[in-house]
Amino acid sequence: MNISQAHLEALLAFGYSEDEARFLYLVATHSGYFVARQFLAFTGAHWGKRTTTFWTKLQSLRHARVERFPRSGVIYHVFSRRLYRRLERENIRNRRTHEIDFILRRLAILDFVLAHSDRKYLETEPEKVRFFCGTLGFERHHLPSRIYLGGPQAKPTLRYFVDKFPMVLDREASPSPVVTFSYVHAGTSTLLDFTHHLDAYLPLFRQLSEFGLVYASRTDACFAQAREVFGSVVKVPLEEPIDDQLLRYFRVRRAWDEKQYGAVTDADLLFRNTARTRFSAARFEALYRGWKRNRVTDEGIRREFGGAHRKRTITFETCLLARSADEDPERSESA
Repeated sequence: MNISQAHLEALLAFGYSEDEARFLYLVATHSGYFVARQFLAFTGAHWGKRTTTFWTKLQSLRHARVERFPRSGVIYHVFSRRLYRRLERENIRNRRTHEIDFILRRLAILDFVLAHSDRKYLETEPEKVRFFCGTLGFERHHLPSRIYLGGPQAKPTLRYFVDKFPMVLDREASPSPVVTFSYVHAGTSTLLDFTHHLDAYLPLFRQLSEFGLVYASRTDACFAQAREVFGSVVKVPLEEPIDDQLLRYFRVRRAWDEKQYGAVTDADLLFRNTARTRFSAARFEALYRGWKRNRVTDEGIRREFGGAHRKRTITFETCLLARSADEDPERSESA
């Protein structure tokens, strides 16, 4: 956790204990929302006077309100502009009211951060932009962005890293700091959403020699598929020089499909058997169909995958998160 002393003291001045202040900092920075079990796990507290005192402080200071959802129990929303202003996060979206899908994802993000609270994060949009464009010297057009149009009289606003997924900064003191990105699967999100997310980050990924990504979810049902998607969209195209191998695989496969067995050597067959697994993802299947019908050219494939000759180290990990709903919502409500 990289909370500054000034931000910690700003929360202590409201009358919160140090544990409460640290927890509120993480909530305000990464989520805006929390459930009782998250506070209990972070502080090591049990139901009783300590928790009741915390809820009372939040509500008497008008820093948080209680929101109740039929299937998600009691959820606390830290919304106070005054509190966020003290943390220099007054304009952050976390303090605004949101729909349940947004809230569930924020709760999952908070679970991820709480499970890795000893790590240093790039926490805010300006901090991330300064790191990639200032420290690493990248151009802004490489960063994932979105344009917000606003009202009729307002100018369009370009925002970066709007997903707000946690971003861990490793080896900060090293000449080559390494970032571990994350994707938090929650609510109604799908693997297609994950694919779109990776596509948005690809221009930034291409600039990095080393990075990792953690796929976090409350279930491990999609872990294997997420690894395959990450491999086909990011790891294989960026980490290995595959343009020649891909084109060779296409040529051997087409010869075999068209029963031109005389044109296929034993070495080609051995290569095909290995490459068939490596290039089995849907993306490569679509490329092969387009190439076979002359809609995709050799040069087009080389343009897309030729940059992979740069030496890269890319890692993928999964993280199983705690369950989302408060285990005892009626108890939380009464506390």
